[in-house]
Amino acid sequence: MSVKLNSHTLSTLSSKVNKPSYTREQLTAGIIHIGVGNFHRAHQAMYLHKLFNKGVAHNWAIRGAGTKAYDLAMRNKLKPQDWLTTVVELDAQGLSAEVCGSMIDFIENDESSLIGALSEEGIKIVSLTITEGGYFMDDKTAGFDLNHPEIQADIKNLDQPTTVFGILITALKNRRKQGVKAFTIMSCDNIPHNGNVAKRAVLEMAIAIDKDLAQWIETHVTFPNSMVDCITPATSTAERDRLTHLFDVDDQAPVFCEPFRQWVLEDNFTNGRPPLEKVGVEFVTDVAPFELMKLRILNGGHAAIAYPAALMGIELVHDVMANSLISTYLKKLVVEDIIPTLAPVPGVDFAEYFSVIESRFSNPEVRDTVPRLCQDASNRLPKFILPIIIANLEMQRDCKGLALVVALWCRLCAASADPENGIALDDQQADRLIKNALAAKNDVNAFLQMHDIFGTLCDNEIFAKNFGHWLTMLWTQGITETITKYLD
Repeated sequence: MSVKLNSHTLSTLSSKVNKPSYTREQLTAGIIHIGVGNFHRAHQAMYLHKLFNKGVAHNWAIRGAGTKAYDLAMRNKLKPQDWLTTVVELDAQGLSAEVCGSMIDFIENDESSLIGALSEEGIKIVSLTITEGGYFMDDKTAGFDLNHPEIQADIKNLDQPTTVFGILITALKNRRKQGVKAFTIMSCDNIPHNGNVAKRAVLEMAIAIDKDLAQWIETHVTFPNSMVDCITPATSTAERDRLTHLFDVDDQAPVFCEPFRQWVLEDNFTNGRPPLEKVGVEFVTDVAPFELMKLRILNGGHAAIAYPAALMGIELVHDVMANSLISTYLKKLVVEDIIPTLAPVPGVDFAEYFSVIESRFSNPEVRDTVPRLCQDASNRLPKFILPIIIANLEMQRDCKGLALVVALWCRLCAASADPENGIALDDQQADRLIKNALAAKNDVNAFLQMHDIFGTLCDNEIFAKNFGHWLTMLWTQGITETITKYLD
């Protein structure tokens, strides 16, 4: 019979479940985390949990927080469980379950309660997983959208802010007034230069409110960049049932994730930090090389396998990697076109890193899906693939393999126009992409002249030639023959 998860039932859980070795009542909070989703609980919360299990840093526990409806929904699920979460690691050799106890509170879902908590002296770090959309980035300039209506509303009425950044600025204003040392703002979102993005949002908004306060924030608050990595699928009823079946735990919000975790973090904290290096966090002076490595090899690799897999009707990523044609294509692309564009990364062997990526993609327990990898490609390709093409061209290197990735995407867009193919294009620009991809069968420029996507590549003759070569072959000879020709 399953046991409902909470503090009182911890000792009665099955011996198959690992439990905290520390006394949670002795923990005190040093961190407020805004955005308590699956990734945070699989990643940052687990690093702290492992640290507490070592008997150290018990003054760095987490208080959860949020401002959105889904944050309230998560709070309501976790409250009866005393903020405990079961984390199931999807190891291909056998699943394991561990109850994570590093979060000891979840602040009421209202702005005044959160501002009050953020103003307390004991809070030394505020961490964020608010998704890319939460940073109010301007799609056209990639900068902070100061004119967004929600941001403008906070600027005009900082006494009652509703955005994360308005709340942070108000709390910092309180701390300054009270003579309380500032906190570090630590983004854990999976976006490039996440600390810089958070800093730009806070400072630009603060300048519009009070230039003296903005100067104080710039002087006293730090925003370390980080690179975070752990594949964490969404939790459905099937996962909850699986947890109950395998481990006899009734958890309303368990997390299922791969056993791999990585966290590379700039050692730039204004008010102290927990000794996370004791549990595998890599502290560096500059996270950029690690970030670029992941962006190009992992994210670029995901894009490279997604489009041929979708065209071939393969649904799950581990099945894609079992397809020797696609897995060989991925390896050739990474070794010949991606790794050569990377500067050396301290302590990293690129071949070993890619080998780990291959094994992660091949893990059948993660059950990552090809449709997920194909989502929002008009936004993802300019971040994950096109910069690698540009880097190759600047190095006067061949970009044939990468041009094939783009041609496969174009062919996928065209294929989605026919309902019989069973391909749904999950992209905000789907209609435009389908129209231009169909036109590209006879005129490749119909696809490449989307300047907002391709930028300077629109007019690059070498790229256009390679793209046209592969696209013609895909239309006339098919996917298998085209990839085979690339491998030859």
